[in-house]
Amino acid sequence: MADSPAIIVCDDEPDLREAVAEYLTRRGFEVRGAGDGAALRRLLAERPADLVVLDIAMPGEDGLSVARALRADSDIGIVMLTAAGDVVDRVVGLEVGADDYIAKPVDLRELLARLRAVLRRREGTAAALAALAGAAARPAPAAEARRVRMGRTWLDLDQRRLTGPDGAEIPLGPSEFALLRAFAERPNRVLTRETLLDLAHPRGEEHFDRSIDVRIARIRRKVEAVPDRPAVIRTVRGAGYVFDPSAEA
Repeated sequence: MADSPAIIVCDDEPDLREAVAEYLTRRGFEVRGAGDGAALRRLLAERPADLVVLDIAMPGEDGLSVARALRADSDIGIVMLTAAGDVVDRVVGLEVGADDYIAKPVDLRELLARLRAVLRRREGTAAALAALAGAAARPAPAAEARRVRMGRTWLDLDQRRLTGPDGAEIPLGPSEFALLRAFAERPNRVLTRETLLDLAHPRGEEHFDRSIDVRIARIRRKVEAVPDRPAVIRTVRGAGYVFDPSAEA
């Protein structure tokens, strides 16, 4: 991550964009503003960003649709702006891949704290993956299995790639790979949310249990034949999750 994290504030309210940009710029962030999803995509095409602050209620393409498209292509940090008290928008925002949310009217100090927490988690995940890459670069014992079947897909632990039944690569974000690796290395073991948080974010940065549920829901859409009836990564009520390597593809 760059010394000055790059953030894009996407909101159709110019006053809010300017207030947030001024506040964050004074605190060392590099901030750009976009009035809608199309402008956001143009800015990202010009230069990547570390995180997007994304309003849900925008005219035309709403923030949920934009977040879903962003998450399909990248692991960029996403913090949603939602209407005060709108629980449905918050839940849906997390389900489409947002890292966090904050209600309007925005408290700038709370927004700053949430942005820093998301950036720390992303940095911790990147560091963990770099360590995994270093370990993978070392020669592995001949008997060690480096590809693990997970339902209808295969996880390559060395290449950090997930491939489908047709051999095509299925996009994975860093945090999704970290969770899949945790399951692949601990088959048939019930893993609590707390354990998964520790394994996927080994630096112990602040996180919240709900994010594990959201990421597992995304993973299930990639590895399960029927995501609504998961067999590969099953829920153990009141305990956590378990990976079943024998589950039929």
